[in-house]
Amino acid sequence: MNKIIFADALKGLAVIESNSVDTCITSPPYYGLRDYGNSGQIGLESTPEEYIQRLVAVFREVRRVLKPDGTLWVVIADSYAGSGKGWSNKNNRGVRPQACTNFDGIKPKDLIGIPWLLAFALRADGWYLRQDIIWQKPNPMPESVRDRCTKSHEYVFLLSKSPRYYFDGEAIAEPVAESTIKRLSQDTGAQAGSSRVPGRDRPMKPSPPRYGGAKYTATPDKFNRTKSGNMYELKAKRNKRDVWTVSTKPYKGAHFATYPDTLILPCILAGSRAGGTVLDPFCGSGTTVQVAAEYGRHGIGIEINTEYEPLIKERVGDYQRIALEEVPDE
Repeated sequence: MNKIIFADALKGLAVIESNSVDTCITSPPYYGLRDYGNSGQIGLESTPEEYIQRLVAVFREVRRVLKPDGTLWVVIADSYAGSGKGWSNKNNRGVRPQACTNFDGIKPKDLIGIPWLLAFALRADGWYLRQDIIWQKPNPMPESVRDRCTKSHEYVFLLSKSPRYYFDGEAIAEPVAESTIKRLSQDTGAQAGSSRVPGRDRPMKPSPPRYGGAKYTATPDKFNRTKSGNMYELKAKRNKRDVWTVSTKPYKGAHFATYPDTLILPCILAGSRAGGTVLDPFCGSGTTVQVAAEYGRHGIGIEINTEYEPLIKERVGDYQRIALEEVPDE
């Protein structure tokens, strides 16, 4: 049974047992972008530092509930100072963070650097910062700017609780390139190899694929076919690259910050075993819990806005509900 806790992130995390969660996949509210109409919300702090400090406190609790080999995946985007999508957003229902000219030399139109401020702060707080993955969007939101390029990416940071952690690279491996197939079809044993790499004690030759077998005939055009006679399918995959091209998807529900299920599926498959537990402390419409359940994991979501419950029910189905008033104060 999945579990949804309706509370702010810190209170919700307080009722979760330590060392019980396999992986956490989440996207916190972006800085200065939107007012969700809740007094305890994160994202409208008066300074970026305050915003980062609040997230560090939340993710410190996430680290407590993760198993020793657990991972954290954070989807996060940047904000511009004084751009209309940063501190001076007029859609914030009257909530106006302080002017950007009053904070540590950040000027109007400056890119604040929120993703890396968060990444470095989490690293300083004890997390292992393992990777910055680029979410490349083929269909980004149009922008009216004329003095810079249109933004078409966000970050997915991979962090771990310990230096050694669970990561199923084979579960998210991708097909090898056509050039690799052609290379592997050659008689590598008869090749001298390349000595261009300084300090290497033997020549470089094409190496076998990391995942899967490499059964093939000597003719490249016979690759990727079903076995028939002397023709074989190449069952070879390579380690997933760190630029993920994933299109955004429209969502009919009343939530404006949903990420696509295809973006977080690799995080779930790599970060947890079947039957494991996946956590999202900023649950929103329930995408993480939904995808986790579809792939045989247990999901725990924490959401501060009870108005999103109909969206969660539509996506997740049955779940154990813990209401805000049932969560004890610290």
